[in-house]
Formats: sequence, C-alpha cells, structure tokens
Amino acid sequence: MLKVGLTGGIGSGKSEVSARLDERGAVVIDADKIAREVVEPGTPGLAAVVAEFGADVLLPSGALDREKVGRIVFADPERLAALNAIVHPLVGERMQELMDAAPADAIVVYDVPLLAENGLAGMYDAVVVVDAPEETQLDRLTSRRGMTEEDARARMANQATREQRRAVATHVIDNSGTLDDLKSQVDALWETLTRQAAAAR
Repeated sequence: MLKVGLTGGIGSGKSEVSARLDERGAVVIDADKIAREVVEPGTPGLAAVVAEFGADVLLPSGALDREKVGRIVFADPERLAALNAIVHPLVGERMQELMDAAPADAIVVYDVPLLAENGLAGMYDAVVVVDAPEETQLDRLTSRRGMTEEDARARMANQATREQRRAVATHVIDNSGTLDDLKSQVDALWETLTRQAAAAR
C-alpha cells in the first residue's frame, strides 16, 4: 500500500486533483468529507459541538450551520482549537477504518487540508501539494464559493503559507493554469505514484 498525503490551501483546487486521482484508481480518503460526516444530525460529534458552542450553531433542520461555525472559529484561535479537539479525533478514527478496508496493493490518497499545519508529512510515502497564487485562491473563493473577501482572507490566514506547504512536498501540482495543464500534471503524477507503488511491493 502506498500512502499519499494530498494537501493545498483553500481555493487551490485540491478537490479537483483529488477527484482526478480517484478516477485513475486511487482510494481517496477525504478528511473534509469525513469531518462533515462526523457532525451529521444524530452523531455524538454534533452533540459535542452543540455542547461546546450552543444550540444557535444549528440550522432549523437540526444540521450544523457550517458557515456560522466557520465565522466563529476562524476569528478566534481558541474557539478553533476547541472545535478541532472535538472533530479531529473522530476524523482520525474514521480515516483509520477506511485505510484498514483498502486493498493491500492500493494507492491510498489522504486528502488532508491541514497536513502541513499539523506536521503530518512524515506519515506518508509521498506528499502532493496543490499550489496556486494567493490572488488566484482569493478570486476562486469570492467568485465560485461566494465568500466575502474578508472571510476568504481570514480562512487563508489560518492556514500554512505556500512556502510552508511546498517545504513538505515531494510533488507539487501548479494549479494556476488551465484544466488541461492540470490534467497533464495529474497524469504524470499518477505514473510516478504507480511506479513507486510497484517498487515498494
């Protein structure tokens, strides 16, 4: 099994790379997706978040108001730490379950937004960083996700810098160009990972 860490700043296009690796046969374990699952209605995770932040972080449907929680925690490092203390252990347990279920010869891609921030690079056989200029990230967040510039900058400020992410990378995908450029880079990366996985067997 080849364990690959995939990371990138918010708005870098990491999800696009993750989807393309999935198409090529990787087993993708998405930390953000799991983070949403562990706080779905009826879960112990959601109950713990409500106990910490209060019932006003719930939507009328009973689901977590992720935008509201985001505004709270990205403006206050202590509140962010409190949220992470609830969610991160639950995410870790679920990721381990999915890894245990993967085939022995799989290329397992861990889509981990905070890989650099949490010092996780050493856990993987390869680390892929999806990189884009900060102005490109900002444009994507405001135009595609509808964030205000203030919210987008606050989220970006809570993440590692481009330099910090690139410092832990074994492979860098430059996602400042076209989708064709991205496809070519992902194809080349997949070939490299496939060779690395074969050599490790």
